[in-house]
Amino acid sequence: MVVVALAFIINLLDVTVVNIAIPSIQRNLGASYSEIQWVISAYLLTFGTLLITGGRLGDLFGYKKLFMVGVAGFTLASLLSGLSPNAAVLIIARLIQGAFAALMVPQVLSLMQVLYQPHERAGISGIFGMLGGLSATAGPIIGGLLISANIAESDWRPIFLINIPVGIFALIMGQKLLPAGGSTHPPKHLDYVGTGLIVASLGLIIYALVEGQAYGWPWWIYVLIAAGLAVLAVFIYDEAKRFKKGFSTLLVPPIFKSRDFSAGLGVMFFFSMTMLGFFFTFTLVLQIGFGFSALKAALVGIPTAVGIAFSSAVLGPKLLKKIGARVMSLGAVLIGGGIVLVTWAFSNYGASVTWYQILPGLLIFGFGMGMLFAAIFAVLYNDIDPKYAGAASGLQNTFQQIAGAIGVAVIGTVFFGAISGHAVASFNSVDPQIRSELTAAHVPAPVQTVIINKTKQCFHDQSASSDPSATPESCQQPKHPSPEQQKIGNIIASSAVKANGDNFNRAFKIATIYELVILVVAFGLSFLLPRHLKHPEAGGEVV
Repeated sequence: MVVVALAFIINLLDVTVVNIAIPSIQRNLGASYSEIQWVISAYLLTFGTLLITGGRLGDLFGYKKLFMVGVAGFTLASLLSGLSPNAAVLIIARLIQGAFAALMVPQVLSLMQVLYQPHERAGISGIFGMLGGLSATAGPIIGGLLISANIAESDWRPIFLINIPVGIFALIMGQKLLPAGGSTHPPKHLDYVGTGLIVASLGLIIYALVEGQAYGWPWWIYVLIAAGLAVLAVFIYDEAKRFKKGFSTLLVPPIFKSRDFSAGLGVMFFFSMTMLGFFFTFTLVLQIGFGFSALKAALVGIPTAVGIAFSSAVLGPKLLKKIGARVMSLGAVLIGGGIVLVTWAFSNYGASVTWYQILPGLLIFGFGMGMLFAAIFAVLYNDIDPKYAGAASGLQNTFQQIAGAIGVAVIGTVFFGAISGHAVASFNSVDPQIRSELTAAHVPAPVQTVIINKTKQCFHDQSASSDPSATPESCQQPKHPSPEQQKIGNIIASSAVKANGDNFNRAFKIATIYELVILVVAFGLSFLLPRHLKHPEAGGEVV
């Protein structure tokens, strides 16, 4: 169990740890805004779209064999990620890492079926639920500690390299200890066509959403989105046709006849979009906008983990028995309230915001997430035919990962677009301060205007650039500035830091509006779910 649990943990750590490292990766590799979105979305895209295929391959070739292949590939991809010389290589490594995670993770639960008797599995599920919660909590903190330690000037790289000794240990011990079990009814056919179609469809859509901002939304971006939607339609049609012929498919059409499953899947999809989009922008504002260290930003997130743990383990299950699926409606309301409180704290305190001022919003956000986690499984499987339970579970995991990738793409695009669009307004907010300090430095008023206008143009061009590490022509400085120029430069630099914090704050507020709109959709769908569930005690058993 330890061997299998290690693989389970390193996958979860890789999902949660990267967010906290994004500003460091951007700074160290000179990554563009679209590239840092891809660092997260690439992993979720391949992991999500290949999960079901990975599970079917395990049924066909054996759980141990696929587990070992997955761990080996994941470990090598982690090495490539940690040694990446530029953002492009890191993105490719993350795509590979997600693909091998999709081979590795489905075998975890399958091996549990082989290793343990039915009466033992509930306890094992509880252990894995606890490990999931601890990994989600510990991931950002471990990432913050590793980045802050800056071992051998390696900055963010150890967050990936730490997987290597864990992966090697899992491979050695897995070869010795794991049983070579497999499915008693392996699939006769694998849905390679469906897998190719869904990867192509989502790849086109997510590429267009992420890169649209960088290219200024030209016509061909909209063509890619339309093409992605067209391929998605072909995928749905082809899956239905193949299922009727008795072939193994990624989608199992009969399970969508269940309103509980369809509506529950919709709630989870839009909730996951909101969650991943929120934490992506939240981390960027704290570190790049407000100057928090990676470790400090990670520790700020602990209240969310506390809220999730308490709500999913204690509060959620109790409410699930009393109010049924309305727990999900309540969870969505709490998540929205938490987002509003965090946004208010940022708007009210700006870069001087403290952890205890953000704490109430993050704690309430965590309570809401925990309620959704506690209810989602009981809701999804409320009236599903038991013979389709495996297919439903695979779809639930797939939809969750894909929703995260789309959430980062959509919310990230809105956020970075707002940074560009509100740069001038943010700089104008520090204009009086600059004039006051320049006056104190005995700079004539006409010269002040010239300096401020030039600096404003530089600030706008820097904010509008898709590559924040590049230096726009308007920002070029003399190679050997005089003492007077250095003094003026220090005044401008100090004010620019404040303007940058204000700009990120404004962008976060705008992104929040979109997150709340997405959350409203999830809230509305929750009312399609039944007030009373057949087996409310099923909630909370699986994380």
